[in-house]
Amino acid sequence: MSTFQELGLDANLLQAITDLGFETPSEVQQKAIPLLLESERDLVALAQTGTGKTAAFGFPMLQKIDVDSRTTQGLILSPTRELCLQIANEMKQYGKYSKGLNVTAIYGGSSITDQAREVKRGAQIIVATPGRMKDMIKRRLVDITKIQYAVLDEADEMLNMGFYEDITDILSGTPEEKSTWLFSATMPKEVATIAKKFMNDPLEVTVGHKNESTSNVSHEYYLVNARDRYQALKRLADANPDIFSVIFCRTKRDTQKVAEQLIEDGYSAGALHGDLSQNQRDIVMKQFRTRQIQMLVATDVAARGIDVDDVTHVINYQLSDEIETYTHRSGRTGRAGKTGVSMVIVSKSEVRKLKSIERIINKKFELKEIPNGMEICEVQLMSLANKIHNTEINHEIDKYLEDINALFEDTSKDELIKKFFSVEFTRFYNYYQKAKNLNVAAGDSGRDSGRTSSGNATRYFINVGEKDGYDWMKLKDFLKDVLDLGRDDVFKVDVKDTFSFFNTEKEHQEKVLAFFTDYKDNGRFVNVEVTEDRGGRGGRGGRDKNRGGGRRRDGGGDRRRRDDKPRGERRSRRSDDTSGNRSDRRRSSEGSSESRGRRSGDRDKSVFKTTHARPTRNRRKD
Repeated sequence: MSTFQELGLDANLLQAITDLGFETPSEVQQKAIPLLLESERDLVALAQTGTGKTAAFGFPMLQKIDVDSRTTQGLILSPTRELCLQIANEMKQYGKYSKGLNVTAIYGGSSITDQAREVKRGAQIIVATPGRMKDMIKRRLVDITKIQYAVLDEADEMLNMGFYEDITDILSGTPEEKSTWLFSATMPKEVATIAKKFMNDPLEVTVGHKNESTSNVSHEYYLVNARDRYQALKRLADANPDIFSVIFCRTKRDTQKVAEQLIEDGYSAGALHGDLSQNQRDIVMKQFRTRQIQMLVATDVAARGIDVDDVTHVINYQLSDEIETYTHRSGRTGRAGKTGVSMVIVSKSEVRKLKSIERIINKKFELKEIPNGMEICEVQLMSLANKIHNTEINHEIDKYLEDINALFEDTSKDELIKKFFSVEFTRFYNYYQKAKNLNVAAGDSGRDSGRTSSGNATRYFINVGEKDGYDWMKLKDFLKDVLDLGRDDVFKVDVKDTFSFFNTEKEHQEKVLAFFTDYKDNGRFVNVEVTEDRGGRGGRGGRDKNRGGGRRRDGGGDRRRRDDKPRGERRSRRSDDTSGNRSDRRRSSEGSSESRGRRSGDRDKSVFKTTHARPTRNRRKD
């Protein structure tokens, strides 16, 4: 089916489609819409982000509901506020010629009283986030006992965010005879569980292969030392002067930090994460859509509401712990039939994760090199030349030409061109002329047991281990990043269940212990102490009496010596401290408290001030 007319849609919906400028349905729309119009069946649709899933379930729902009734007949659940608002606005546009239609968005961060009032007016369709929807049901502000259609949009992300219980509670309060439509980019086992529990013999529509990335996106990776990650990001931005990108970080703290660094260095950037108020998020997204912001730094959760078709690049500043998340990230570019690039900045220890992602997305990553300084200077110079060449002449300048010509009457054409372009070229040349090569040679990224020291190494105990989501590679990268050490400065990393060991040269000991004095990660003290076991990867060994920083304080604020308790009790306390699964840690990264660094509220304000004040790149610094 090559046209919307062939899908069986009513005239009022076709008129709205014409107004929106849609010409041909996407593949998921071609497959899903006729099925949903023809039968009252449950449906599982798997399609990459940005392929038009909202229209695929939106048009059939709008055609099937009774707009003359004030009863709530359709419920659409989505993971984030931004996506909730986006879906609600699109549904209103699709149904603009359906007289009497009322689509209401229900989400946190806005007045629950106002939302309840909109529902009471007669909302045939409710678009909601699971948390706020459950709250309103509990308060008896909405009635979903008569709904005929339930949609789970971005189901995999809702479950990844920990909404399983909320979703099951909500769906348990809906009629058994309703139609349930599940739309997702990936199909992890949690989504399959929901489908099995609440769906009856569902039809399945798959666009491409399950979890596969869209063919419109190319995938590249850049191999650098972990400490050079930010410098690599700046070079990639400078090497693409017209970049319009989303940059992904793991946590709110990293998102805020990277955005602030970019703004300070003169880039047009902004942050989007869970600690922003709804008003702040709306401002940032408005600036991004109008291109006042060229580089939007975001967490995975916050980015789920980004619906901008012209994103040229997705940059994975840090890979997510969840491999499937990459599919959603790369789906922010290459939308609406356009092409895009997904870049990944990785250290050697992360290369193996790329292989796992390749298997999931059914695409290969191409290893590319971070451009050197002179390559960037050339790109910037030619970009400026093309802009000048394509600029339309403003004839208001004519009255000044006589004075300008007089100023340059003794200047040749070649000299004038050189002077003109030197204004921009010199700025980049001065910055990059002595820039180092950031690329790391690809090779074996196995364990670092082969590292040899000068014989004067210090071995440390640290109270994090496998239960905290670390293997030796992740722990080594973490230590290198936070301590700002070189690639080979941390070695002989040995990760146990609830604790680990690592080595540095003796010269770094004071720095290591000072940094981990009263250091917290996600509200929990990270303790680092010197151990007498200097080399091995075996047992714990003894402890040096000159143990250092990061020890937990007792109620009176005094240092508590670890050896004050028998070894069995010490081990038990560490196990308790480090218990908790990885999903809890992931959820806490989007929680109300922020780890490491100053309070996020203060940092949010600085981003907003600077975004307005520094819209262009006017200086560079490392």
